Amino acid sequence: MTIEYATPYRSRSFIPPEPGKPYFVEKGLGDRAHLFGDLVTVYAGGEQTENTFNFFTVEGPKGNLIPAHSHPDTHEVFYVAQGAVRLFVEDLAGEQQERLLTPGDFGFVPKNCPHSYRMERHHSLVVGVAAGPGGTFERFFETLGTPTDELVLPARPFVPAPEKFATVPQQYDVRFLPDHQWRTGDGQS
Repeated sequence: MTIEYATPYRSRSFIPPEPGKPYFVEKGLGDRAHLFGDLVTVYAGGEQTENTFNFFTVEGPKGNLIPAHSHPDTHEVFYVAQGAVRLFVEDLAGEQQERLLTPGDFGFVPKNCPHSYRMERHHSLVVGVAAGPGGTFERFFETLGTPTDELVLPARPFVPAPEKFATVPQQYDVRFLPDHQWRTGDGQS
């Protein structure tokens, strides 16, 4: 049995709005949002973990490189559960790397490191965890994207208005890097 809650973000959710309460969420029934061509599902966030970490999945079609960005106070994990994802990352010394991740592969991006990724196969699924002293950023997905009750990828990509990108750094630990250039072999969008 799954219980529904109301949260500050949604009229209904399967995630309790306060910490210290054990809970279970059936596959896919976390808080969902469409962003670009992806379906993002949040299973645990700042409210439940006292802002120590979040846990989410991103499922998407083969597509374009998502915008380069960094998290000044947050470390991020990429674990590929299905499909293939190409992860691009730059360390603090400016050295860039890219790696094709397939099921079972893991990528770690330390705080302040620019990064981006591209789904290389349709219906790729990434499990993400982000943690750090600055809190969590999972509500960024539904703020920049659009909340949905659907369990499928968006019929059409949801591309936020350009001015919406400017509001994100004030609310969440996400800094977009619109002029960032990937010098690795496949860093083309």
